[in-house]
Amino acid sequence: MKTVLKVFTALSLVVALSATAQDNVKVDPAIAKYKKTSGVSGSVNSIGSDTMNNLMTLWAEAFAKFYPNVKVQVEGKGSSTAPPALIAGTAQFGPMSREMKQEEIDKFEKAYGYKPTAIRTSIDALAVYVNKDNPIKGLTMPQVDAIFSKTRRGGYAQEVTTWDQLNMTDGWAGKPISLYGRNSASGTYGYFKEHALYKGDYKDTVKEQPGSASVVQGVTEDRYSIGYSGIGYITSGVRAVPLAAKEGGEFYTATLDNVVSGKYPLARFLFVYVNKAPNKPLDPLVREFCKFILTQEGQQVVIKDGYLPLPAKAAAEELKKLE
Repeated sequence: MKTVLKVFTALSLVVALSATAQDNVKVDPAIAKYKKTSGVSGSVNSIGSDTMNNLMTLWAEAFAKFYPNVKVQVEGKGSSTAPPALIAGTAQFGPMSREMKQEEIDKFEKAYGYKPTAIRTSIDALAVYVNKDNPIKGLTMPQVDAIFSKTRRGGYAQEVTTWDQLNMTDGWAGKPISLYGRNSASGTYGYFKEHALYKGDYKDTVKEQPGSASVVQGVTEDRYSIGYSGIGYITSGVRAVPLAAKEGGEFYTATLDNVVSGKYPLARFLFVYVNKAPNKPLDPLVREFCKFILTQEGQQVVIKDGYLPLPAKAAAEELKKLE
């Protein structure tokens, strides 16, 4: 799980943040407040991740308080739409809930002669959701694989298709599990395939949704369903199931402490990609918007939208990329 390991390697370098549960998450006090500058105006486009759609919109609204004449247009149809938009120049920001694939980087480099710049903006714990009435205590990652995947590379003994196979009784015994997920344009789809399905294949019965909110809505309305999307999309209609990395392991919820320690098995950085030529300054608007994301105000937006803020060390590393 290369991406997960990268997340935890970076996070292990930071002083513990003052939070024991997601509701009490605070921005690292070592992260500076945003300082307004001159010469920032105009309009820019953001095209990419659906997971980050709300984040980009909220960042744009908060940024506009400093620069009322700036307009940021946000379109979120999936991470795979970001690289082509950056290459074509139809977007200045390419939010992605996964890292760019090598072939995407190669196409960008072929067009410009250098690689795109990836800015880590925040941390997402990917959640496995069930209906709010579902009392299941937890799932292991091999069980998650056996529920969603037809290849079962996680090694679980049998395919899981009904709730009684997960020791559910009473009104759940014999009830078929209804599956909800994202479509293939989504970075969440790709991340879940790689890390929860062990790079296996989804079952044909997964109801693919165009957005994360649609997944949560489906699980809310379908009592016997299960789905996955970013933790920022949790509502009162669903529960995020505690997860264990292996059979017999302890179940962990998607709190900041569990993500930082590596105990929660599905965590990732959320990125914004930009087109920055080597040894040339970024457009002032693009630069300041990215800088804003990495400040106290920008990271407060991260918490507001239900995601986890960067530690100060990681934010400082990303700021250097903008110089």
